[in-house]
Amino acid sequence: MAAKRIYLDHNATAPLRPAARREMLDALEAANPSSVHAEGRASRQIVEAARRDVAALVGGQAEHVVFTSGATEAAATLLSPHWTIGRAPLGFSSVYVCAADHPCLLGGGRFAPEAVEKVGVDADGLIDLAALERALEGHDKTQGLPLVAVHAANNETGVIQPMEEIGRLAKKAGGVVIFDAVQAAGRIPLNISAGYADFFILSSHKIGGPKGAGALVGAGDLMMPAALVKGGGQEKGHRAGTENVAAIAGFGAAARDAVAGLAQTDAVRATRDRLEAIIRDLVPDSVIYAEKAPRLPNTVFFSIPGMKAETAQIAFDLAGIALSAGSACSSGKVGPSHVLQAMGFGSDAGALRVSIGLETVEEEIVAFGSALEKIILRRRATSAAA
Repeated sequence: MAAKRIYLDHNATAPLRPAARREMLDALEAANPSSVHAEGRASRQIVEAARRDVAALVGGQAEHVVFTSGATEAAATLLSPHWTIGRAPLGFSSVYVCAADHPCLLGGGRFAPEAVEKVGVDADGLIDLAALERALEGHDKTQGLPLVAVHAANNETGVIQPMEEIGRLAKKAGGVVIFDAVQAAGRIPLNISAGYADFFILSSHKIGGPKGAGALVGAGDLMMPAALVKGGGQEKGHRAGTENVAAIAGFGAAARDAVAGLAQTDAVRATRDRLEAIIRDLVPDSVIYAEKAPRLPNTVFFSIPGMKAETAQIAFDLAGIALSAGSACSSGKVGPSHVLQAMGFGSDAGALRVSIGLETVEEEIVAFGSALEKIILRRRATSAAA
């Protein structure tokens, strides 16, 4: 009988939560939620219950949640030069992103390439607030307002950005601030009503819901971007297309569980710290990126000097352990991590990402250590033979 595999890649996608699975199955035969008959109204109730649960994940209100097919679509919707405030047009001339952002922000959405301004980060991956402030102070408001779109927590390093300070600078410049909270949601507390964010971007499958569902959550609904997907009047006209009721139901269930799971943040961090201690013990010259910066409690991004990350990833996979060499969005490509490059590391820098969850147990951490030890011993034997 094959040994059970160990999954340490929650930042790529979190395992489907049992509650999400149950609610998806129950909703698979749901009617069109826009229909006015009893079956349609029952389906609408499922969608609206999930909307309340997703809003609660970030301290928001249900009426300010717009469901999408995922976080990438939510980002493409929000990163637009064309908005409305009430019925009046509202224009943005530039979008300011972080050089270590996820590609869906780095690309600038619907902004022209020349309207995308990248702000650098320091060696720990934290955005250069002084550079952001200078850029916003130099923004020409006669051409349009500034839009600031930054990740709340980095998908590779786990670094948590100073959201309150970023929000303050954006507001001071008269701009709108959007946080990609895909990795942060369910791992650290988020509160859109606190005033530092105008919008959060969320993804269902990062918190244990199904793939193919996401959301943008606003602090209000007076100011909204032009719709990306146009057609029917679904989602109050902000996103056309019949809602994916089963996926949305699973998203809502996952959001409920994620809120409850925040109480176990310290336990997850303790498990992460034990894993880091194993790495340091077995590989004293290892590099754990951004270890001094505020990080998600579940993420370790590290390098083994002299070993390519892809080689190590394959070795772990053969040992029955799933982890990533960089982010899942880029690990299938040959090339350096743009996050590490933004942090000032060389173009040859590569790293392994271990990301755990509430389900990760001590035995799995021990197994990771055993696999790492064997990988290091094989590398040494190969080097000695050469």
